[in-house]
Amino acid sequence: MTTETPTVVAKKPLTAGTIVKRSALTILAIIVVVVITASALLSWTIQRPFPTYNGSVDVEGLSAEVTIQRNEQGVPTITAQNTDDLFFAQGYAHAQDRFWEMDFRRHVTAGRVAELFGTSQVGTDKFLRTLGWHEIAEQEVEALDDTTRGYYDSYAAGVNAYLDEHKGGDLSLEYSVLGLTNPGYEPEPWTPTDSVAWLKAMAWDLRTNIEDETTRALLLQDFTPEQVAELYPAYPFDEHPTIVDTALLPTVSQGAGDGSGTIAAGSVAGAGTMGEGAGVAVPTVGEDGIEWETAGSVLEAVEKLVGDAGEGIGSNSWVVSGEHTDTGMPLLANDPHLGSALPSVWTQMQLKCAQPSPACPFDVGGFTFSGLPGVVIGHNDTIAWGFTNLTTDVADLYIERVQGDQYWRDGALVDFEERTETIKVAGGDDIKLTIKSTVHGPIVSGLTGDFTDIADNAAYETAPEGDSYAVSLKWTALEVTTTPAAIFALNTAHSVEEFRAAAALFSVPAQNLIYADVKGNIAYQAPGNLPIRGAGDGWIPQPGWDSAYDWQGYIPFDALPAVKNPKEGYIVTANAAIVDDTYPYFLSRDWDEGYRADRIVNLIEAAIAEGPVTADQMRAIQMDQEMFIGKRLTTAVANVASDREGVQAALALMAGWDAQNAKGSAAAAYANVLWDTLVVTMFAERDVPAPISGQSRLFLVMDGLLDNPESEWWVNEKLGIYGKDEMLLYAVDKAYDRLAELQGEDTTKWNWGSLHAITLRSDTFGSSGIAPIEWLFNRGPYDVGGGASVVDATGWTIGESFETTTVPSMRMVIDVSDWDASTWIHLTGTSGHAFHPNYVDQTPLWADGKQLPWAFAKKAVAAATVDTLTLTPKK
Repeated sequence: MTTETPTVVAKKPLTAGTIVKRSALTILAIIVVVVITASALLSWTIQRPFPTYNGSVDVEGLSAEVTIQRNEQGVPTITAQNTDDLFFAQGYAHAQDRFWEMDFRRHVTAGRVAELFGTSQVGTDKFLRTLGWHEIAEQEVEALDDTTRGYYDSYAAGVNAYLDEHKGGDLSLEYSVLGLTNPGYEPEPWTPTDSVAWLKAMAWDLRTNIEDETTRALLLQDFTPEQVAELYPAYPFDEHPTIVDTALLPTVSQGAGDGSGTIAAGSVAGAGTMGEGAGVAVPTVGEDGIEWETAGSVLEAVEKLVGDAGEGIGSNSWVVSGEHTDTGMPLLANDPHLGSALPSVWTQMQLKCAQPSPACPFDVGGFTFSGLPGVVIGHNDTIAWGFTNLTTDVADLYIERVQGDQYWRDGALVDFEERTETIKVAGGDDIKLTIKSTVHGPIVSGLTGDFTDIADNAAYETAPEGDSYAVSLKWTALEVTTTPAAIFALNTAHSVEEFRAAAALFSVPAQNLIYADVKGNIAYQAPGNLPIRGAGDGWIPQPGWDSAYDWQGYIPFDALPAVKNPKEGYIVTANAAIVDDTYPYFLSRDWDEGYRADRIVNLIEAAIAEGPVTADQMRAIQMDQEMFIGKRLTTAVANVASDREGVQAALALMAGWDAQNAKGSAAAAYANVLWDTLVVTMFAERDVPAPISGQSRLFLVMDGLLDNPESEWWVNEKLGIYGKDEMLLYAVDKAYDRLAELQGEDTTKWNWGSLHAITLRSDTFGSSGIAPIEWLFNRGPYDVGGGASVVDATGWTIGESFETTTVPSMRMVIDVSDWDASTWIHLTGTSGHAFHPNYVDQTPLWADGKQLPWAFAKKAVAAATVDTLTLTPKK
């Protein structure tokens, strides 16, 4: 046996360089191990809350098996034997996908955000507690009939069944982040009141003119009533359509109040410094955990938490009867415009009773709000419906004359109503809050800067010595309503008559409802509590001490605008005026000015003329991007000559532009920058600024001014501009410089899509300023086309940024002839879990104007199903 002699290798002496190299390698190895470990931990933390979509789960509280089928987008179709199990499973599925969103929303609606995020949310909580959404929701729940209450109870039980199985980071990644600074927080059980209160938040998001009313009041310090009227012109009834011909409505008697909208001299004078509430914060995540980003006011903070009723809030919907369609049956389209959110405010879902019957009548699909049972917008097996904001004036500010602890009413002093609440603060002491209310509603001055300004600077010649002023809010949403029952009535309606009965329950927020059914009917109904005013019309704050200015009740439902099977064969709603001024009740002076509605009508009539109308044409109309004011500006600058080559190249782009705000359009980029520059120069950059909110309003203002070169608004002495020609030349030059700085001097490389892109930001953790945290939750940017007051209504804030802030939150086209031929899409995805495959999977399609197939029939749903979860009763 031969043995081998081992080889001996001499070791080299260790040098300093070798030591450094080995140390570096060791450190690198440690870093790699740490990174791998951290990555694994992060991956586990991220994926830990992803819900189970397959298999079987035993759940306490069910009476029979329920199936939850999900398609590739994670959209659930829930099938149950009875309504208790159906809504139980809906609550369970919502909690699977969106519980952090639900939990955060209920803290907002209850004025309990400080419980999550600490002291700096106290100001916001004070305002929300003063409005009292949660207390009103409690009363609405108590008023429900037994059947409807059972739906809410079952839904809450399903949410709580999921909470029983999942805690902390198992529920959502956000709870892991929240645990850094609020480690003791645990979600409490869900209640029906938590569901109903979200309807109040949606009413706030769609509140329309409270800000305009406030702005007009403060403008009267610096502008004459005539100038304010120029800035807020009357609706152009002679140019833009209304929905219903007043002459066709039932005869009704005139309500109280003249509806004149006259601005009374001396109503409100002065505009002092910001009152309490300035510098309110909204939640972000900083280096030391949860921090707070300062908002300009309580209202701005509430908008960040609930929704912004600013630029672009509105909606489109229309329905075309079968006489004009290729199927011989109606086609219905809807795209509600809301503030962008991540996750989207909507989540798609279908609710089906295994054997529909009077005891279990649901066979419905569409768009839902997580946290709320039922389907808000969609169709059942017989009818389809859509919503747009009615934009009627359902909120008024009253100036209350106060003396000591009382206020004046018709010459007598009366006591305030008072209640005391306790605000709990994470990491801080409890705070007692005393809330005062008058006959009109809660006192809101002292909580927000603008409302406080109105109170502090009110001036009336008849005021008794020693009086002060406060501002109260009268709003239909601050009363007990029947809206919580309306959703289920809509879901189970099967005729025009049942649809109208459901609409009669839909008190707040006031909406335009459109309708189509399998018998070929189309219809429109304006529901809602719409006030009959007294001596004033609510265009500016009213004197609260005189009961002549009080509301006199609500317009009877039978007198509200409605139409069935109009001779035109179509119905269009886009926040424009419902009726003209011959309608015997005052509804509003703050309609959307009708540019979207007018464009949609024109496109539908063109499609009918070519005939027949198809679902593809309906989808194409939703994506129409024509900018009315862009056409007017193109004409206005046609003869403007600049001695700068780049400016002339930009003007040449506009000369050949089709006025479509397409993503890739260089002309659209320049036109929108020019529009922004012109408006800011004419109104905002004056010695005394005028408001520049509301691009539809500004379209109307500028449309008139372009035909009136002698108007004083063309003069800006601060900038040395003394006429229309000088103003236009200044604007085209400056617009070129601005866009060249943003996208370069080569005009051929300009594009509207990237300038107008949308970045989807988490409402809670998406604005921390810390890139890794934002990276976890935010997505984008995504290039988008469209614009403000355009049918494809991607709104942006003039004077601030071209970034998209308000959006068509969803789009759907329903084919009544074949429900499975319908299509739908919404802004983000089904899931609220960051990094889940369904977190933002619909966004690229949404940005490109595409829609997804909408399977409804049992066979179609089965064919689209990729995951099935069976919920079984726990034994």
